[in-house]
Amino acid sequence: MANRTSTQNLRKRVRYHYRGNAAGSTLRLTLGCLLGLELRRVGSGKRMTFGKVGEATLSQWMADNARVCWMEQDEPWELESQLISQLDLPLNLDQNRHNAYHSRLKELRAQARQRARELPISS
Repeated sequence: MANRTSTQNLRKRVRYHYRGNAAGSTLRLTLGCLLGLELRRVGSGKRMTFGKVGEATLSQWMADNARVCWMEQDEPWELESQLISQLDLPLNLDQNRHNAYHSRLKELRAQARQRARELPISS
């Protein structure tokens, strides 16, 4: 696996998952779709989010239900591959085709994107 070094530190990455939007966080996209929030095109129409109310709802849900922990690792991409291959992590799509939920989650996200493309752009 190639080294995919992030340009952001861990604090910034986690904060974005908790306070950002679905356009920049695959975790938020997945959770919002699972919670039944409506994905919409925003701005120029290329970005997709759950809108102000949906993103706020998702942020609150995450504050109430989602927890983060971490450990230091020199080559985290190697540990990530190992964990994804050995554990049942249904919300991970990357490197996780073996998971029984992979195709359903991928389809759910694709359906949300398709519905968003059919709706007018939100302000």
